[in-house]
Amino acid sequence: MIDQPIPFLTHFAQVTDPRVDRTKRYSLPDILFLCVCAVLCGADDCVSIAEFGQYRYQWLTQFTSFGDDIPSHDTISRVLSLLDPQEFEQAFVAWVAAIQSKSGGQIVAIDGKTMRRTFDAATGQKAIHMVSAWGSANGLVLGQVKTDEKSNEITAIPKLLEMLDIAGCTITIDAMGTQKDIAQQIIDKEADYVLPVKDNHPNLRADIEAFFERAIAGRWKDEHDEPIAHSSNTTFDADHGRSETRKCLCTDVLDDILDAKAWKGLRTIARIETQRTINGKTSTECRYYISSLSPKAKRINQAVRTHWGVENNLHWVLDVAFDEDRCRTRKNSGAEIRAALNRIAINLCKADTTKKIGIKNKRKAAGWNPEYLTTLIKGAKI
Repeated sequence: MIDQPIPFLTHFAQVTDPRVDRTKRYSLPDILFLCVCAVLCGADDCVSIAEFGQYRYQWLTQFTSFGDDIPSHDTISRVLSLLDPQEFEQAFVAWVAAIQSKSGGQIVAIDGKTMRRTFDAATGQKAIHMVSAWGSANGLVLGQVKTDEKSNEITAIPKLLEMLDIAGCTITIDAMGTQKDIAQQIIDKEADYVLPVKDNHPNLRADIEAFFERAIAGRWKDEHDEPIAHSSNTTFDADHGRSETRKCLCTDVLDDILDAKAWKGLRTIARIETQRTINGKTSTECRYYISSLSPKAKRINQAVRTHWGVENNLHWVLDVAFDEDRCRTRKNSGAEIRAALNRIAINLCKADTTKKIGIKNKRKAAGWNPEYLTTLIKGAKI
């Protein structure tokens, strides 16, 4: 066995082994190591994890204390389903913090994703919904929390924020996360926010919308013909028959926003008008935001645009490269742990810069080439 610690395993060593001693034929670190390596190489269920172990037995024994055989898929499934997901998430967050060079001012997008096939009609169990934090600087998953079955993201987001070191970051969330308590938690953790205002806050939205309509109609002059301080930024993108223009206007003039003082740290309101042309058809949409950032339209425009990167850089990858929507793991905490294993694999792939290919092809390369798999599991600080 190679006497060399595997970085991600050192952070999961404190996760409690749920088994009684007499049933511990294989150590928990060895099982987790097998699972992560198998997922890196394309395994998408416990059967394929066990099969990977059989084919890569000789390679695995360089790093593990496996005896003459590999744990069965039943053993793997049972162990994963019994792990404490909160402990596992704390270990995950600690590991990510260790491998990334913290980037001041990075945008952290918080968004949810449903694992659609994890429902159980027989027991009435709903599909599991995971809320993840995605860091824009390195493209890493910073942490995740499962929403309570009888609740929604509003209760999960504070738990996720509590786990993370977000000082100096800008937090973006979709409209469901636009809550006074969440805004205060972000400010209390020395971070900033950019939050959309939609119909769940009708009075706030109406005040912001009315202000911008008056300001634009009056060419940014008040009733005394004095200029209203504001900034603007416009971006344009075009690709594959689609073009998009995004114009952001923002100001820190909050006198007409009756509810402004109820939001901790609120400093800026913003309006982003998006004009999209797809196959010759043009549509326009206006959205409104509140932010603790200074009224710099370029920065706010960038934060809002970056937020939607979580869809392409995380959710799309989970569905296309990991086929997560087809995951049928449902027992106990099994689905949460499987989701975490996928995100560990994503981060290990992101940390590797030796190959300039996408995550799907990195997983294939790891399955084909044990030397490249070794490179991935040893990780890197990015």
